[in-house]
Amino acid sequence: MTRFSVQRHYAAMQPLIELGQKVHAAGRLEPALIELVLMRVSQINGCAFCLDMHSKDARAAGETEQRLYLLPAWRETRLYSERERIALAWAEELTELAGPEPVSDALYERARQLFEEAELVDLTLLVVAINSWNRVNVAARTIGGHYKPASR
Repeated sequence: MTRFSVQRHYAAMQPLIELGQKVHAAGRLEPALIELVLMRVSQINGCAFCLDMHSKDARAAGETEQRLYLLPAWRETRLYSERERIALAWAEELTELAGPEPVSDALYERARQLFEEAELVDLTLLVVAINSWNRVNVAARTIGGHYKPASR
């Protein structure tokens, strides 16, 4: 089961916690976009704990079940704004770096049309943070299914 307790080593996780807090606090990315990116990267990485957490946080923030259910097939629906679609594509390419042209120039050019440079940096840091959390929780075998979102 669980290999090590993330909670027991919470102090060691502070840099990751602070990174996520800074991206959120900057306020340059929409909360719904942030939650979609966190969910999509966690889906790619198969992190049950993060999927449990971010699906519940997204729902608590008003996200619809339909958009969460269709997230793995976001390219095949019009439920997501163009800005969300570019953010999801950016997150996927940055997560799956082993491809022939990771984070392609074509995607960068499309992203720069919809995101200011500081927003794109925040989006990149968000993807870096959730990829790190996914790897920590997968390595620790943190159990998903028990997360409760904070009261809003």
